[in-house]
Amino acid sequence: MNENVDHRVPVLIVGGSLVGLSTSLFLSRLGVRHLLVEKHRSTSTHPRGRGNNVRTMELFRAAGAERKIRDAASVLADNHGILQAGSLTGDDQEWLFKEIDPGGGLARFSPSGWCLCSQNDLEPVLVDHARAQGSELRFSTELISFEQDPDGVTAVVKDRGTGAHSTVRADYLVAADGPRSPIREQLGIGQTGPGDLFHNVSVTFRSRRLAAVVGDRRFIVCYLTDPEADGALLPVDNEERWVFHAPWHPDRGETLEDFTDERCADHIRRAVGAPDLDVEITGKAPWHAAERVAERYGSGRVFLAGDSAHEMSPTGAFGSNTGIQDAHNLAWKLAAVIDGAARPGLLGTYEAERLPVAKATSARASARSSEHSHPGYAGSPGPGGGGRKGGGMLTVALGYRYVRGAVLGADPTLPVVPDGMGLTGEPGSRAPHMWLGRDGERVSTLDLYEQAFVLLCDARHQDWRSAADQVAKRLGVRLDAFGIGSGPGADLEAEEGADWAASHGTSVEGAVLVRPDGFVAWRSEGAAADPEGTLYEVMATLLHRV
Repeated sequence: MNENVDHRVPVLIVGGSLVGLSTSLFLSRLGVRHLLVEKHRSTSTHPRGRGNNVRTMELFRAAGAERKIRDAASVLADNHGILQAGSLTGDDQEWLFKEIDPGGGLARFSPSGWCLCSQNDLEPVLVDHARAQGSELRFSTELISFEQDPDGVTAVVKDRGTGAHSTVRADYLVAADGPRSPIREQLGIGQTGPGDLFHNVSVTFRSRRLAAVVGDRRFIVCYLTDPEADGALLPVDNEERWVFHAPWHPDRGETLEDFTDERCADHIRRAVGAPDLDVEITGKAPWHAAERVAERYGSGRVFLAGDSAHEMSPTGAFGSNTGIQDAHNLAWKLAAVIDGAARPGLLGTYEAERLPVAKATSARASARSSEHSHPGYAGSPGPGGGGRKGGGMLTVALGYRYVRGAVLGADPTLPVVPDGMGLTGEPGSRAPHMWLGRDGERVSTLDLYEQAFVLLCDARHQDWRSAADQVAKRLGVRLDAFGIGSGPGADLEAEEGADWAASHGTSVEGAVLVRPDGFVAWRSEGAAADPEGTLYEVMATLLHRV
């Protein structure tokens, strides 16, 4: 197609919040040139979306951003639990949980951990890292229109500072443009789910004396349950900056204008239980909790990610994490197709894998809102009011699996979110974490996964590594193979007492193939008569080359 365009890129990302910026970072790490446009002038200024779960932090670890994110989050590093109280000065107080990882059991599953980093602190880190990797990010730039054809997408964008329009031609478009996504609307993609759950007004305020009232209770959030002044209190710096989520009832005729500074300050004092508390309102922002999932995750060359694809109740912070993990799943598939390693059919597995995860996770988020009696939420667990409870927080965050998609050997009858935690190398699940030695350094198996498919095998069996080398040459793709063991023939050395084969559900004669996103694509539980032929067929099938 011939057209006059001002900018050509393989991928155009629309939306520069957490999911769009994460998409940019992940694509940059994989060497995919792209352009991100965001209509706002800068990153978020409101402290929200703070809970980053262990899977998200694993992805940021792989992308080289974890340390900077934890530095940005250091002020809240000691905040862990969720408190529920009639007020902060009364006796009616209960910890829903006091520690995110009691006993340190998470270390068995991951080299990373949870991180409390507000969106306004996290987004600048992502911007810096994405730009350092070569990302082109344009703020104050709005998508005006787009059209797609069999060969690509043509979009018109507007510089909101100058008013100038320009045309962008891209092979693919990623819509990270929020819950009211104009792109999803233009594609005619509907949504399923209960819809709106509740509404809040997020109020930022300063109070120098509130820290003394809170004392040593280092909570992530405190749900205050006074029927006349309920809400959620969140620390920003544990000293004088705070956020309060006040229930908003537009169905009763309440408007945003009703939330005056005086009303908000009085509400906060009554909720806290300190009538003389100093409260200086510094900002207000409405937000809407909903449970909706898009019926499709894209159309043609346009893909939805984050809130454009799903909305979830905020309890558990599942929404932004699910969106960031959408971005990671889509990024490696786009990279594989754009560089010719895979055929476009691979992109169809994005919806097959991520849509079921969103449905299961959004139901769990609503159920958790009910379990925690989130202020403003009137639902109840069960069908139509929160869905199947499913596993615990860690299982939902880390244990979900792809029962269909770019995997071979997964059991399609299994639930997407299992009832218990057990990362044992099953195809479709996140590959197990174990510590290894490499060139004198201690690395996690998860540190091996980002740039390519990885084949793990025993160092004593050279046939799998030789097969991987030959298959990579035949297909013209990168396929890294590592022999785990001890001695001069080993690429990686397992720590004393660790059994890599058992932890991955195979034998010393077998092999495990892991995707660039760290999910197990296939495994052989024993030796193969023809390792090269077997591995060739597996890789060609996964990459839609057959």
